[in-house]
Amino acid sequence: MRITQGAFSFLPDLTDAQISAQVEYCLVQGWAVSIEYTDDPHPRNTYWSMWGHPMFDLVDPAGVMSELAECRATWPDRYIRINAFDSMHGWETMRMSFLVNRPAHEPGFRLVRQEGEGRVVRYTLESYAVVRAPEGERYTA
Repeated sequence: MRITQGAFSFLPDLTDAQISAQVEYCLVQGWAVSIEYTDDPHPRNTYWSMWGHPMFDLVDPAGVMSELAECRATWPDRYIRINAFDSMHGWETMRMSFLVNRPAHEPGFRLVRQEGEGRVVRYTLESYAVVRAPEGERYTA
């Protein structure tokens, strides 16, 4: 199951040249770029682990691409995304986020039904990867 989160997720994976072009657009807008990674891409898991600090004063996308290459080398089997944060007063929010790395195999999610008191039925998403193995061992062979 291919995870779809953030911009461009329904498109084929971006090449490094396309990623660099998107990062350049973000930097021209004055947005701070950061890199995050995780092995649990559950839709409610919004807080991924940060790779370094947000790059607030960066002007050249090569800096982000260098950090991305290091992150990919360290975590080749994790989901990695690039975020662009707009710190301008009135916005102060994430303006763009997109995946730049995926594990070779994406197990996906299953829908779990839970019967509650009375006629209450609750549904939740559960990641096959999280059920199968603990954090850090989910996408290794």
